[in-house]
This record gives sequence, structure tokens and C-alpha cells, in this order.
Amino acid sequence: MESSDAELDLQRSVQAVLRELSAQAPALQSNQGMWRWSLHKKVERDPGRNPVLVRILLRELEKAESEDLRYIIIPLLHTLMYVLTKATGITEELYRRTYAFCTRLLTLPTPYCTVALDYAIRLKTEIAVPGTLYQRTVLAEQNLMSEVYPYQERVFLFVDPELVSASVCSALLLEIEVAQGQQTPEACMRNVVSHALQAALGEACHAGALHRKLQATSRCVLEHYFHAVVAAVEQMAGEASPSRARHLERLKEIYGSLLGPAAAARGRCSSDPPQDRPPSIPLPSPYITFHLWTDQEQLWKELVLFLHPKSQLRLSADLEALDLQGFGPDGDFARVSMLFTDSGIKRDFPLGANELPTPSSPEMERAGLQRRGGIKKHVWPPDFSMPGSWDGPPGLHRRTGRPSGDGELLPGVSRVHTARVLVLGDDRMLGRLAQAYHRLRKRETQKFCLTPRLSLQLYYIPVLTPQEPAASRPPELGELATFLGRADPWYESTVNTLCSSIHKLAEMPLCLDTTQTVDPFILDVITYYVRMGTQPIYFQIYTVKIFSGLSQDSIEDIFLTELKVKIQDSKFPKEGSSPRRRGVTESPGAELSICYQKALPSHRPQEVTISLRATGLVLKAIPDSDTEGSPRFPPAAAPVMAHTCLNVSVTKLEKSSNLAGRSFSAVTHTFRTSSIRIQSQDQRLLMLLLDKDNRRTFRDVVRFEVGPCPEPCSRTQKSKTALLNSHGTKEMETTQATSKPLLMPINTFSGIIQ
Repeated sequence: MESSDAELDLQRSVQAVLRELSAQAPALQSNQGMWRWSLHKKVERDPGRNPVLVRILLRELEKAESEDLRYIIIPLLHTLMYVLTKATGITEELYRRTYAFCTRLLTLPTPYCTVALDYAIRLKTEIAVPGTLYQRTVLAEQNLMSEVYPYQERVFLFVDPELVSASVCSALLLEIEVAQGQQTPEACMRNVVSHALQAALGEACHAGALHRKLQATSRCVLEHYFHAVVAAVEQMAGEASPSRARHLERLKEIYGSLLGPAAAARGRCSSDPPQDRPPSIPLPSPYITFHLWTDQEQLWKELVLFLHPKSQLRLSADLEALDLQGFGPDGDFARVSMLFTDSGIKRDFPLGANELPTPSSPEMERAGLQRRGGIKKHVWPPDFSMPGSWDGPPGLHRRTGRPSGDGELLPGVSRVHTARVLVLGDDRMLGRLAQAYHRLRKRETQKFCLTPRLSLQLYYIPVLTPQEPAASRPPELGELATFLGRADPWYESTVNTLCSSIHKLAEMPLCLDTTQTVDPFILDVITYYVRMGTQPIYFQIYTVKIFSGLSQDSIEDIFLTELKVKIQDSKFPKEGSSPRRRGVTESPGAELSICYQKALPSHRPQEVTISLRATGLVLKAIPDSDTEGSPRFPPAAAPVMAHTCLNVSVTKLEKSSNLAGRSFSAVTHTFRTSSIRIQSQDQRLLMLLLDKDNRRTFRDVVRFEVGPCPEPCSRTQKSKTALLNSHGTKEMETTQATSKPLLMPINTFSGIIQ
């Protein structure tokens, strides 16, 4: 009867999550975002309910598959995998059912097949080597160094103190400190050993005796068994055909050595009193560092400190020679070639470690008097300059099967570090993130030191500035957060709903009593997001060239979401101009000359030039919900716009005459463009506001140009190509015409659901 009640309780919680996704229950608006969290907390407090919840989630997933309810597949699949990562006591039959379901999803379009492939590869390893998911998560997130698994992850939480209230900053910092104070390295090692043994041995493991033994074990002995368990799991998981039977034999040996033969032979004692049963094995929150974003170079500096030589593996001599501490804005370009002063004849070169041809090979026979150039070039991968080279090619794709930091961009250099950068704020904070991302990519053209060894993942949680009590309307989400919520329903339900409640939660006192169970909601949502949000959505960054006065020198800046143009009251002083006569009324607005490239489905260049009188205009990179670029065709995925579409709204004035005299009426004129040039024609000065940030205001502007920001690394590649092909002018021009745009990825749970 008790098990039936527990199953009904879990079933009701799952149905509440599904109703929230379908948005058919207005009564749930006050509890949005809480149902998933409460569901996971129920099984954390009673680990014996994990198999029941797995069966319920599998049943709902199979039902959604049969009824073609695709919008709930990815949320339920993420929920199921989060349970499987933390749980023990899950039967092999449930793992195989989940694996079979993921393989069936491979026939569906993106993003379903992408998420399913990632989880299918993980599950295949978990079936053969139980406990692998939990162990790898803890090792990477807690930076528990191991020779067999050297991957490290860190979450960088950036908050702008001018945009986020002090109460929210204090609450976040307090939750992080309390959580990290409870998860010491010794506690994490005990959890890894206990989870691996219980997941593999199942009923044969006496969980209570194991818990007591690990608590009484010294640090030295604990480290010995920790490294033994990690080596056993990773060595078996790394085999081409891992054997579950051999893995169980090895863990039984470790279990017997830890508890002793007599205690190990008894197995789990079902008659243990409830107070003697061990607590659940928690999955500690990742290691998070909290930063107040006050310095423009702060992101770069923190990433470099994360890759400090003392905490990394030995790298090649060429990369070690790069200056990792080059914080200055100006730096010499890192050379990628070495000059030889020998004869240049191939047979005169000593054989290197990577040149071992046999005497009878065709290469040796042809090596007689062949010459090779005096410059030995290091061949960079052709796609290292792509914006997704840190986390996969552009599009909704991610390298699967192993951690996101895995992969060799250069021979002998593995990216074992993963930096998860999470920013809190509104669209203004995202504008600052885009600036930092652009600077970081630009630095990589000068000092190629982060890209080969670091996987960079970007995350965003919207937090709005608290309104005054007299505010009439409720606060609204920013444009990018609204777009992410339309593109990914699970992001809307899990992350965007935190925006409306984070200020209330921050004002609630946090229980600091370590003897009580503390459930920090904000930190749990952050943890779930950075772990399960693996599918990026790419956003085009735009560059703006600003000209003031008669000078031809320009100021360059970038924006991500919006550029707003206003007409200043002052005029540009012009030589020889006569003062305005009295009694002559001045027309409102300014006469603007607008020249833009029309965005066409065929991508053919079509330039349009218009002149009109306007009071202002807005350039938006994120489409509204009522435009063509709605969730089904957002700019990051729409083939028509190809990441380079700006939605321009001009408030133009139309002159009309009546009995009362001449009057003007305002009409909104909208169009789409890939690039645009605007100039004031009647001495009126313009004011530009980037990404809604008053700190990024440019005044006294005469004209400006806006276009897609090019990838800085691709610009470097073009210059090298032009140097090597100085005799082929036509080829050089073709290379310059195909510059790659700079796209900034923001991680979500599913990417864009078509």
C-alpha cells in the first residue's frame, strides 16, 4: 500500500510538470518552475523511489512517442537522465529500455536526434559500467585530480552589480558558500566510492556498513580506495567492448578489501532498522566561482587563471612558449612557423619522432633529392576559426559520448578544461558578454592559447532590475530571454520562470544550521541548467562604425540585441551657415539618407537607397513573436536570414496640409537588411544607444554603418592567404568575400525546436 501511494504521488508530480509544459493550467502560474525541482527532491530524500520514478518517466516518454507529442520528449528525457545520473539500484532492464528509446529518437529531426544520440552513447557505457555518469560528473565538477580522468570543469557566475540588486547577489553568494562548505574533497571521495560500489553490486552491497566504514576511514586510506575505484571504472569504460561481468569482479575485490571478507559476504541486510540505513548519496553542486563584473578584461583573466600551468597536464613546447599572462590589449602575433637554415634537402634532415619511414617504403625511394621549403608550417585545423570551434560546428550540434571538453584541436593537446560561463542580468548584461566574447576571440588571433585547451560554454539566466512599488505593469523579460523561451519550452519552464521569483527568494532568510536539510532553490536551478543545458543557440553579433563630425576616423563597437537611434536637439555647426530666421518653424525630426542591403531568400545582393524624415529608428537583431522570425524560423536557424538579418523600424514623418496649416503624422516603416548605412542630411546630430545600456551611448553622430561582425580568426586566415597567394589577386578577393560571421552561442536544453 505504501509503495502504491508513493507511485501515485510521483505520478501526480510528473503530470504537474506536463501540464505546465502544455500551459493549460492557469492555476499553476504561481508554481511555475517548482514542479521539476520538487520532483527531484522527493527522490533525493527517499532514494528507494528512484526505480519507480524511472518507470513512470519511461511510460510517459513511450506514450508521447506513440501519440507524437514531441514537445514533451526532451523535457522528460532530461528529467529521466538527471535521475539516472544520481540514482543507484536501477535495474539493467530499465537502462536498456531507456537506451532503446533514445535509439528510436535518432530517426527524428534535430534537436531530438542530437539530444538522443548524446544520451544513447552515455547510456551504452552506463549499462556496461554502472556508476560511470555519476563518477565522471563529480570528478570533473569538483576538480578531483585523477590520472585516468583528467577533465576539469568550473562554473563562472558573472553578475553586474549595477544591474542586479544587492539582495540577489548576497543570496547567490550565501547559497554557494553554504553548499561548498558541505562538500569537502573527503566527502566527495566517499560519495564516489559508495556510489560506484552500490550501483555495480546492487543488493550484494551492504550500504549501511559501507557508509560507516567510509566515515571512519582516514584520508590516506580513503584516497587509496578512491583511486582504485576510479581506475577500475575508467579502465573498463575506456575499453572498446566493456564487460559488465569483469567490472563486477573487480569492484567485488575492492569491496571485500574495504569491508573485509566476512562483512562483504553478508551482503545487504534487509532487517536493518530505519535509523541505521545510510542517507542518500548526494550529487554535489558544481564548483562555482562568483564574480562581480567590473572589468572589461575580467572574463579573459579568469579563464587564463583557470588554465594556470600548475593545474594542467604537460602541453607541447610550442604552446607552453605562448604568454598566458598577456593581459595587455596589445600583443605580438604568435608565430606558427619555424625557420630552418640547413640545405633544405629532405635526406639531410634527421628523422624526427613522427618521421619513421621504412627503408623499403616508396617514401624513402622518392626522397632522393627532393627539396622542401625552408619554412616548416604548423598546420592548424581548417575549422579552428569557426565560432563553434570551442564547442562544435555551428548549428545545434555538440560533441557527444565524452565530456564537452574532450577533443584534440592540435596534435598532442587535449581540451580537458571546460569553462561554463553563466551571466545573470537583462539584455544589457548580454551586450557586455558579447563584447567580452568578441575581445576574447580577437585575442586568440594574437595569442592562440585558450582555444586548444579550453571548451567554453555560455549560459544565461534573466534577472530584471526590481521595479519601484508604484510601477503599474509587471516587469517583462528581455528580448533574448523571450526568444530562448519560445525556441525551447523547457528553458521557458525552468530558467525564465526563475526571473519572476528570484527577488522574493533572495529576500527569504537561508537556514545556516548544518544539521538540517537545506534545499537552496536558486542554486539547484543553476546546477540543473549548467549540467543539462548542452544544446547551443547561436546569435549573430553586429558591428557598428560610428563617425562624428567631418573626421573620417571611426569608432567601432558591437551589439547583440538592439541599436536605437534618436535625433538630438542640437545641430552640427557648419561653416558659412546663416542663422535661422525668426518666425520660421523648424520641421521635427531629421532628414536621413539610408542605404541598406535588402535581405532576400536568394541571398542576392540588392542595394536600396532611400531618403526620409524620421524622428528615430530601431535596429533589432532578435525578432519579435509576431514577425516572420518567430520560434519556427528564428534568426539562428532560419535559412532565409542565415544569421545576418536586422529588423529595422523607422518612425518616419509624412507631411500633410489642411486648413489649419502644415502638419506631420508619424508612420512606422519596417524592413529587413543584412547591412545598413545611415547619414544625417540636414546637420542634425544623432544619438546611438547599444543594447539598451545607457553606459554605451554615443552622441554627436553624423553617420554610422552596421553589418555582421566578422570572425576575428577568419580575418587572420584571410591575411595569411593573401600573403601566400600574392600573385593571384582574384583568388585573394574571393577569400575575403567569404568571411565567417561571429556567432555567440547560448546554451539551452534543446536548442531550437522546429
